[in-house]
Formats: sequence, structure tokens, C-alpha cells
Amino acid sequence: MGDRTLSKRRLAGVTFLLLLIGSVVAVTSSNANAAVAVPIRVNANGPSFTGGGTTWSADQAYTAGNWGYDTRYHAGSTSSAIAGTTDDDLYRTYDQFHNNAGYKFDVANGSYRVTLKMVEDWASAAGQRRFDVRAENTLVLSAFDIFAACGALTACDRSFTTTVSDGQLNVGFTMNGGAGYATVSAVEVTSTTGGTTTTTTGSTSTSSSSTTSSTSTSSTSTSTSTSSTSTSSTTTTTIPGGGNRPLIGYFAEWGVYQRNYHVKNIHTSGSAAKLTHILYAFGNVTNGRCAIGDAYADYDRFYSAAESVDGVADTWDAGALRGSFNQLRKLKQMYPNLKVIWSFGGWTWSSGFSQAVQNPQAFADSCFQLVEDPRWADVFDGIDIDWEYPNACGLGCDTSGFAGYRNLMQALRGRFGSGNLVTSAITADGTAGGKIEAADYAGAAQYVDWYMPMTYDFFGPFDADGPTAPHSPLTSYSGIPVQGFYGDAAIQKLRSLGIPANKLLLGIGFYGRGWTGVTQSAPGGSATGPAPGTYEPGTDDYKVLRTRCPTTGTVGGTAYAHCGNQWWGYDTPSTIGGKMTYVRNQGLRGAFFWELSGDTTNGELITAMRNGL
Repeated sequence: MGDRTLSKRRLAGVTFLLLLIGSVVAVTSSNANAAVAVPIRVNANGPSFTGGGTTWSADQAYTAGNWGYDTRYHAGSTSSAIAGTTDDDLYRTYDQFHNNAGYKFDVANGSYRVTLKMVEDWASAAGQRRFDVRAENTLVLSAFDIFAACGALTACDRSFTTTVSDGQLNVGFTMNGGAGYATVSAVEVTSTTGGTTTTTTGSTSTSSSSTTSSTSTSSTSTSTSTSSTSTSSTTTTTIPGGGNRPLIGYFAEWGVYQRNYHVKNIHTSGSAAKLTHILYAFGNVTNGRCAIGDAYADYDRFYSAAESVDGVADTWDAGALRGSFNQLRKLKQMYPNLKVIWSFGGWTWSSGFSQAVQNPQAFADSCFQLVEDPRWADVFDGIDIDWEYPNACGLGCDTSGFAGYRNLMQALRGRFGSGNLVTSAITADGTAGGKIEAADYAGAAQYVDWYMPMTYDFFGPFDADGPTAPHSPLTSYSGIPVQGFYGDAAIQKLRSLGIPANKLLLGIGFYGRGWTGVTQSAPGGSATGPAPGTYEPGTDDYKVLRTRCPTTGTVGGTAYAHCGNQWWGYDTPSTIGGKMTYVRNQGLRGAFFWELSGDTTNGELITAMRNGL
């Protein structure tokens, strides 16, 4: 998902989102000081420098009207090489915090994403250093153990979102076992107001956006045929009852943490039999190259027999593949026609594309080497690019020019060839002069198998006082806050550029966005802020909302709900049915959704999509 128009993942998105377990004492302070601008990027105990195209400021003690550490216990550094990153210098220095200390940031009230960048250079076993992290009096990491999560001397990032209402963002640390201090190598604070976030781990992200999740016993019979032009090849998947329309679902890398959603759930919910493709979100983009997002979740986490999709436990044998990659390998063995595509970027990790586009061939080479790594080459069937947004602003602003995106996609197709899928999630901003017009999507269309305009997250409580509006309208309606912020507007604008309908998919969100302090049942009411959510304010999964706040009306081809003083917009099996009819009537290639864990345990929404296609 992306900015107001979309965020993956969304993340959105984006950035796992939150890792909760325990309790902690926070650093608190009422504050009336002048706000400082975000993004704020702090190189803890280190000098200012630029790495991977990102500028990091030297650390400093907190002073009123500013930012920095508060009551730092000590500081340290290591000269060792750091795995999992190309910015070794960023991780080699670190602040140390004991109890009731941390960071203060004087910022404007609003919603923020905080990323802690950490490394373990002392512990040699799990349990030797554990600490809690609290943001704005909310526990976001409990008994966190860097060594257990990422290993020694390895970049270990964790992101979370928080809301500031008193002009000061506080991040506090308290020990929870082992050594007497927590270590932080760098801190990044970015605003999520006006956009969705997706959180990940490993070297920061959010796609994705945001929030949201879902699943059988028999494989789907498919056949493939290839048609090629002088520059690209397109693969068509045929499914009984589904014509030749792909049904694609995102699997969020960080979902294996707090959400406790694993590849096995795709099978047990019955979703695997209905899907044609899974998008694994996300890989990172750093220093102009494709990179691992979260090594532990991706290929190292041990799955017991009870957790494993095929009932067989992982092994610790040298060179053995574990983690979600191995689970996806097993899922594909169970469903031989299921394809898996590795998606790179997302809301939080899109800043790296600005450097990548300076040397598209080098970027494409790095992505091919990573996706086709011998350890997991059989897992992935191609690459997806989720750049939010080329030559426009998302979490940051890109100025690569109109042709940059096209050049990148051309290099990727050239490197991956006709035997792999090359796809891209793109903006759904259908406004005049909007993001669709900022990059050469029409010119790049020849190099992709399909585009996935993110036709969700148009509206949400990033506009805290409203007006209330469903986040994923398919069509316009009287009173819509922004003309051009609806699915059909994006589809028609893309088609007007000459992009064929059979290269476009319609996006569905398996989550809702909502406000609190709302008295008006119909859309367009005022609000006082984001409604409470399971993982972040203003967002919750369909599987939660369907019973907690059932729908009370429909508008613009989607649904909304007013319950008490809360107002939510989200899709239901019924509105999804209407959207799938639109897909068929428009001759679109298919549909996709963000993301699997938002669905019910028996896959209500994915079933509605499959039946509708």
C-alpha cells in the first residue's frame, strides 16, 4: 500500500508491524516545544554520513525543541563486519540504555513510523540480552532478544507505528533479562500521516503498508502458454471456473511474528487451492541493489512438525533451508501449479529505487542473483517491483524523471528473460496530473506480465478529522472527498494511456480503515481521530471487523459500517462479488489482494474473489 492513494502494503503497510509481549516503563515528558521536521534519521553514537542515498545525522543528547537520546547509559562500537547490510558503519556504533531511558523527538501531533536499527556484538547465545520497548506508553517490543531474532553481528531492524498527541514522541527501553542495557545503532522516524505504512524487519520497510491477513487440499489444474513480442513474454494461467484470470495474494514477511500467520495457514484455510500466485512481501532495496528483508523470517526460522505446512519439521543440517522460503517450497510441492513471486520495495523500502534507477542493469543483475540464489531458486517464479512512487512522492520523494521507471523495468525483463514473471504494483492515483502521469507506465507495459494498480487506501484516518470515506471505492459517488480517488478512475486512466486491459489487475484490501468520534452514519462525517485497531490505530482486519463492526451501508461499490462512535470502510464478500463482475466486464487480467492474514480462517474473501472471477 502507499500514500493516501495506496500503501501496501501496504505496510501501508509495512512496514512485521508490531511485536508485542510484556511491559515496560516509558520515557515520558509533556512538551510544548517547536516541532522538528521528519524524517529524522539518527546515527547512534556515530557521525553524520550518507549511506544508500540516505542521510543520517550524528546522535545528540535531547534538548528542548529538538530530538536525541535521554539519559543514555553508555555508548559502544565494534570494528567487525556486519552481515545483512551494506551500511556497516551505521550499525557499528550504538547507544546503550538501561531502564526508563531512550529517545525524545519533538514532533507535530500525528502518526509516525519508528524503525530501530540494532546489532548484537556481545551476546553469543539467546537469552543473554533481552529488553522491552515502549512507544508513547504502548508496548511495541517485549523481551526482545537481538541474538535470538537475527544472530550475532547482523543488522536487525524492527519497525512500529505510534501516534503522538502531546507534541513529543517518546521511545523508552527497560531491561527484561540478561545484560543490563539495550543497544540501538540507529533510529528513523517518518510520518505516516497522509499515507499508509507497511512494516517489515531486516533493514526497514513498510508496504507494505499497513495491516491486514488468510489459505487446501487439492491443487488447481492449470496450463500455461507463452506469447512473446520483440521485447517481452507474457505467461497466461488458465484455471477451471476462472477463465485465464490470475488471483494473486500477498504474504507479508512480518506476519509470522505478532500475527502468527504462516504458510501453513494458506493451506488450512483452503486459500492455496484458489490462488494462482503468491506475492512474497518484501525484499529490500538498498544501495541500488536488491537485498534480503528479514533473514530470520525468510530462510532461518525453525518450523516444527506441528507448524510446518506438510507436517515435517525443519532440520539444522548445514545448508538446509528453513523459514518461510522452505515453507513456500513445500506449499508449491503440494500445489504444483501455484507460483510465487518475490516483491521488492513497498512503502518503506521504496527509497532505494532512486539509486537503483541510476544503474538499472546493475540493479537487475543483483535482483536476478538474489531471486535465483541456489538455496531457493526453485521457490520463486519471478520478481515484482513495488516502487512507491517513481518520479513522485511516497514516504520520500523521487526525482528520477519520467523515463526512470521504464528503464528499470526494461533492464529487469532483459535480465530475467521470458522464463520468469516480471510484474509491478503501481499507483492508482487517477487524478488529473497525479502519480500515474509522473512515470512512463505506458512505455514500461511491454516489459511486464501485468500491472497491479493498488486500488485501495484512497482514504483513511491519516485525515484524522475526516471526512469519513471508504478506503477502496470502485466508482465515484456524491461527496467523495477527492475526484479520481477510486478504482475505476485508475483503470480508465491507465487504459487511456494505451495499456491493454489484459495487463491490469484490480486490487482488493482484506482490511478496513476507520475513525472514532463519528456521529454521522453516512460517509462524509467528521471525526476526532483513528479508531482503535488490533495492530495499529485506524486499521483492522476484515476477520475482526465483520463481527466487531458489521456493515451498515454501501457506497461507490464498497461497504461501510457505523457502530457506536466508530466508522469503518471495508469490502465484504458481497462488494467483492461486484468488483469481480467489474473485472470480467472490463476484460481485466484478474485481481489481487493485500494480504492473506486479513481473511477469515476459512477464506471468506478469497472464496468470493475466486467465485467472482
